[in-house]
Amino acid sequence: MSGQTLTDRIAAAQYSVTGSAVARAVCKATTHEVMGPKKKHLDYLIQATNETNVNIPQMADTLFERATNSSWVVVFKALVTTHHLMVHGNERFIQYLASRNTLFNLSNFLDKSGSHGYDMSTFIRRYSRYLNEKAFSYRQMAFDFARVKKGADGVMRTMAPEKLLKSMPILQGQIDALLEFDVHPNELTNGVINAAFMLLFKDLIKLFACYNDGVINLLEKFFEMKKGQCKDALEIYKRFLTRMTRVSEFLKVAEQVGIDKGDIPDLTQAPSSLMETLEQHLNTLEGKKPGNKSGAPSPLSKSSPATTVTSPNSTPAKTIDTSPPVDLFATASAAVPVSASKPSSDLLDLQPDFPSGGAAAAAAPAPPPPSGGATAWGVNSSLSTNK
Repeated sequence: MSGQTLTDRIAAAQYSVTGSAVARAVCKATTHEVMGPKKKHLDYLIQATNETNVNIPQMADTLFERATNSSWVVVFKALVTTHHLMVHGNERFIQYLASRNTLFNLSNFLDKSGSHGYDMSTFIRRYSRYLNEKAFSYRQMAFDFARVKKGADGVMRTMAPEKLLKSMPILQGQIDALLEFDVHPNELTNGVINAAFMLLFKDLIKLFACYNDGVINLLEKFFEMKKGQCKDALEIYKRFLTRMTRVSEFLKVAEQVGIDKGDIPDLTQAPSSLMETLEQHLNTLEGKKPGNKSGAPSPLSKSSPATTVTSPNSTPAKTIDTSPPVDLFATASAAVPVSASKPSSDLLDLQPDFPSGGAAAAAAPAPPPPSGGATAWGVNSSLSTNK
C-alpha cells in the first residue's frame, strides 16, 4: 500500500469544492500512505488553530470522522495529527477537545485486512486511550501538564499541598495511559507508528518532569503535613517509584530505535533511606512505635531544608540522609547546594547531557527527534516540541 489512493484524492477534491481548506488539509494529512503525516499539512493545521476565523469544532469533527475509517493507516494518522495539534497547536484546540463528553471511541477497533492491520490495531486502541486521557486531564486541571512551566518556580513545585495531592493522581493516570502504549523496538516498523512513538516520547519527558517536580514539592512539605496528607503523599511517592521502572523501560526502547542518548534522561533510583524516613515519620504521627531502636527521625523544617537526621545511638553507617530532592532538571551548577559539604541524595537523576550543554531540560523544549535520510524516522522530523 503506497501512494495516495483514489479514495484519498476524491475526498480531498470534495473538500476543495466545498471550500473547506482546513478539512482538505486534514484529509491530506490522513491519507492511506504508510508514512507519518506530512510536515506541510501539519504546519498548515497548526497555523489554522491560531486563526480566529477557523472553526475549531469543525476541524476536530473532521479528524474524528477520519478516525472512523476502516483502514488502520488512516485512523492511526488521524490520531497522530490530533496529538500533534494538541501539543503544537493553539491551546483552544485542546480546550475544545477537553470540553467534549466523548473523543475517540476506538476500544474495539480492528483492521482485518491483513496481519499488519491486526498488529497496528492494538496500538491504535492504546494510543486513542492516551489521547482521551490527555484531554480528560486538561478538563480536570484546566491546563496541559506538558505545557506548564517546570523547575524550581514551576507549577507543580509551587502548588499548594491540598491541590497537589489532588493533582498528582491525575498526572499519574495520564502517564500510566502513555506507558500502556507498551511498544517494542521490533514493532516500530513504519512511519505512522514511529510518528506516534516520537510524540509519546516527548510527552513522557515533559510529563515526568512535572511528575518529578510534584514529588519534590510533596517531600519538601511532607513533615509539615497532617497525618492524612502524609499518608496520601507517601502512597503517591511509592507509586512514583514503581513508575520509574516502567518509564526506564520506555526510554530503553527509545534508545534502541536510534534516539540520541543525550536526549534521553538517565533515571537513578532514590536511596532506600528516604523511604524509611518517610515511613518512620508517618508511624510517629499514627502513634506507632518506630521500626528501629533509634527512634523516629526529626522532621525537616523550612529553616534547615537539608538535614541529615542521626539518632544519638546510631553509628555513622546508620546515618539517614533526609536531604530533600533537588531540582533534577536544573543545570549541574544549580543542582548542588552551595552550603553542603557533599552533594545531597537526589530523588533521581534526570539531567541529560544535551549537546548544547545549555539550559535546563525543564526550561527548554524537549529535544527534536534525530533527523535522518530515507529512514522511517526521517518522516517525523517535523514533530518537534517547539510550540
